[in-house]
This record gives sequence, C-alpha cells and structure tokens, in this order.
Amino acid sequence: MSASFPRAGSGAQPERGVARGSAEGRAFLDPEVVARLAHLDVRARLVVEGFIAGMHRSPFHGFSVEFSEHRPYMPGDPLKNLDWKVWARSDRYLVKQYSEETNLRCHVLVDLSGSMGFKSPRAAMSKIEYAQSLAAALAYLMLHQQDAVGLLLFADRPLRYVPARAVRSHLDVILKSLAELAPQGRTRLGPALHELAERIKRRGLVVLCSDLMDKPADVLSGLQHFRHRHHEVVLFHILDPDEIEFPYTDSATFVDLESGERLTTEPWEIARRYRERIAAWTDHYRRSCREHRIDYVALDTRTPFDRALLAYLEKRARLM
Repeated sequence: MSASFPRAGSGAQPERGVARGSAEGRAFLDPEVVARLAHLDVRARLVVEGFIAGMHRSPFHGFSVEFSEHRPYMPGDPLKNLDWKVWARSDRYLVKQYSEETNLRCHVLVDLSGSMGFKSPRAAMSKIEYAQSLAAALAYLMLHQQDAVGLLLFADRPLRYVPARAVRSHLDVILKSLAELAPQGRTRLGPALHELAERIKRRGLVVLCSDLMDKPADVLSGLQHFRHRHHEVVLFHILDPDEIEFPYTDSATFVDLESGERLTTEPWEIARRYRERIAAWTDHYRRSCREHRIDYVALDTRTPFDRALLAYLEKRARLM
C-alpha cells in the first residue's frame, strides 16, 4: 500500500453531532453518554466505575500487592492477615506479608494533531475527545491500582511531557494536562515516539491513542523503538465512523484539518476506492503490529470504552 493515507481521510470533513440518551450503570461506557459529561475527571471516574460494574471479577484484586513471606504474629497485627491454613497444620500463628510495590510503569501517548479534531454527524465525540476520555479513564484505573502513569501529548512535535508517578494526587496533573491543549498542527508521530523512547529508562507499558494519520513506516519505526527497549506496547487506533465508511453521496468540498487543502468531488465516484484504501491501510497496521508483538486495537468513536479498557487489562495481566 502507499506510504501515506489519502488526505481526504485525514480528518477532512465536508463543509456542511449529537448524543442520544441511554441507561445508567454501564451506560457510562457509551461515548454518547460520556460526551454529555462536562468534566474530564467525572468522565474518567464514571467510565471506570461502569467498566468494573460490568465485570465478573474486580480488576483491582491482586494487582497492587503480592505475597512475599510469613512472619510470626505480633500483638496488634490485623487478624485478617493470619494464615489460618498454616495454623491448622502446625498450630503456629503466622502472618502473611505482602510486598507493596508498583507493579507497572505506564506512559500514555495522546495525539493532538489537527486531524484528531474531526467529528462527523454520526459521532457523539471527536477523535480527540474520545482519546482524552480513554486516556483519563486509563490513568484513573492505573493510579487506583497503585501503578505509575505518565503522559505525553504531541502533534508535529512533543507538546507536553508528564513523568510517571504512582500517587493518587498525580491524577489531577494528568487530567489538567489532557484538558488544556486543543488539536493543532500536523501529525508527526515518528519524532515524538523516538523522543519518548529515549526518555523512558525503566521497562514498562506504552499506550498510544492516535488516528495514525502519518506515514506507517514512521509510526512503526517509533513503536519498534519501544519494543527494542523491551517495553510492552498497546496501540489504540481511533477513527471516526465516517472516515471508515465514507457514507457521503452528495457533491461536497472536503477540507483537510491539518493543511487547509480543499477538494471538491462527487463522493460516489471515489467511495469504493476510498474504502479499499482505508481497509488496506488499517490491515497494514494490524499485520505489522502483530509481527512486532504490539497489541493493535481498532476503535471508532462509537465504540464503548470497555473494549479499550479490557485490551489494557489483558496486556496488564500478561505483564504480571
């Protein structure tokens, strides 16, 4: 396939939005419901709580503490820590000790390039709003698991870097950074990925949220840099449904959100070739990621957030 994606899909939109209602509980996994929540911290909390409510087993169990050894019981020790099985076998009072340590150091990378601002009438959220909500939910979940989380925001260059920390108060820093910057500039993932790969010294997990509107060779080179340094990588490929399906039928002028370039065309004349190219483009990313042991998760902005959160937890579980 060609090295770059056709610019008509680079967040371009015709020159011509909107949420419907839903139920409670797991409804907060629905982007249409989340889009109506004004504050990012509320979005993050309700998405995570909705996710946990729908799981058979809490993802928090066993993530932040690991059994280390036994020691003799001392007056004042909580009775819940007594190992009653050992007592039944040996009549000895021993307490389970746990090593409380950060199990994971994760960096969430969020693409803020101009194409991420695209939002079609069929989508409740723009791509950047979806990425912000997903990144906020991941940060909320990780910090509640006592994992360390950092953040890199970038467009044509790195815009803000927040080092990973594991304290709960760090969530405010993450959320403020996510909310402050708007889509801007062109997509240049390669330099941002290589810079962060050089910054991170300790092996961990890297999560990228992007529409990948860049040369696949540059993107994959940056991701391979992380793999070369033994990081685990999860790639959330976020697209708008209209970018995938190209449902336009009437004559339209498309405007590239990054370059301002305009294209007037009859969509029905190019629709078939467009869909073939985007299918080949996404398949190229999927196959290349599989070859390099990178978890590739295709999402559109209508996808419930639990699909992305489950992908994270599955990768998280394999790291333990």
